[in-house]
Amino acid sequence: MCGAPKQGGSLAGIDLSTQTVIQGSVWHDGAPVAGAYVRLLDSTDEFTAEVVTTPEGEFRFFAAPGAWKVRSLAAVGKGERVVDAELGLNETTIVID
Repeated sequence: MCGAPKQGGSLAGIDLSTQTVIQGSVWHDGAPVAGAYVRLLDSTDEFTAEVVTTPEGEFRFFAAPGAWKVRSLAAVGKGERVVDAELGLNETTIVID
């Protein structure tokens, strides 16, 4: 069992005035991608964390404010997005071409 927080779901109990949350979903051909690996990389491309998307293609990371890269790796391909995360909720969508 991994120590990562449960992916998806509500943000109940999370204080967005003190937390930086990066969350979103992975999509391919108009559908969410379940079971994709999503990696969080810092501004130097150093690996920080990895989670697996929910059946709805959702992921969530808790991070510090700053520039982050989220990279998705799945059987159908890969994609990535750069997120300038601020305190609070930062949402993004990774589209796999």
